[in-house]
Formats: sequence, structure tokens, C-alpha cells
Amino acid sequence: MDFLELVSSRQSARAFDPEQSVEKEKIERIIEAARLAPSACNAQPWSFVVVDEPDLKNKIADATSSRVLGMNHFTKQAPVHLLLVEEKVNISSGIGGWIKKKDYAQMDLGIVAAHIVLAAQAEGLGTCIVGWFDEDKVKDLLHIPTSKRVWLDIVIGYSTQPLRKKSRKNVDKILSFNRYK
Repeated sequence: MDFLELVSSRQSARAFDPEQSVEKEKIERIIEAARLAPSACNAQPWSFVVVDEPDLKNKIADATSSRVLGMNHFTKQAPVHLLLVEEKVNISSGIGGWIKKKDYAQMDLGIVAAHIVLAAQAEGLGTCIVGWFDEDKVKDLLHIPTSKRVWLDIVIGYSTQPLRKKSRKNVDKILSFNRYK
């Protein structure tokens, strides 16, 4: 599969085969792709927590769900939750971000999340990036220090969802050459 096919076939999966576990080798290759992601000043301001133990995974899934808003209930079906934890940036990235008023760590976490979901797609797995969750509960369940931020929970598994047609803006609405239009 070429890269454009890979990107075109990747979608947010909200239905997983709960009976099919994800092979450890596939998770290891996904983590390797994440480890190789670029970051500002090579700060690599991330760490990952893979949750695949069923009882703990279900507790993490409960922390992503909202009964009131009726959202994220599909996360319990996914056999793996991969949590992205923000770590400190190095001095170059920190000073550069302060001078330029940009949060490079957040940008870097977005880049690494893209590497994760595309690597999972290349492995034949579905993913959904979840940003709505009870961060304090997740920290407590995974023994993450309160001083850290858990930015994302990426659920991973074998998707049972058919490929949807992507709805995206036309390129002429988002692209200009040599000047902003």
C-alpha cells in the first residue's frame, strides 16, 4: 500500500471486534514508529502506557465514557488503550517555545499521535484518538504522577466498521502558493 492509500484508508474506528486481541509484535512495531517521530529540538516529550490487561482496560474505558453526553462507549470494545503522557521538553525546545510563544510539546504529541494511528493502519488495525476522558481517574489507575498530563488515549483493535467516504474541504479552499489567500 502506498502512503496516500494508507492515509485514505485510515479512519476513526468506533466499532471493534472485542474477541480479537492485538498481537504484541504489532504493538511493538507501532511503538517503534512512535519512537521515531520527529520533535522540536529532538525533545521527544512523550512516554506511552499500553493498557491491554482486560480489567484495567475496561476501567480506562469507563474513564473515557460519559453517560450524560452518551459518548465514547465504544472504547470498551477496543482491546488496547495507548495513553500518551507529556514529558518535559529539553532546554532548547523549552526556550524556543517560550521565545516564539508556541507549545512545541503539544505539537510534538500531535505528530507522535499521527505516527501511531498510521502505523496501526499499516498493521491492519483500527484506531480512534480520544481526548475526552477523566484524566485524574486515568492517572490514578495507571499510577501516573499528578504533575504529568495525559493528553490522549488512542484505542486500538481490529475494526469492524466499514470504510466511510471522507468529507474534506476541496484543495482550492485550503491551499495557496506564494501568498495567503
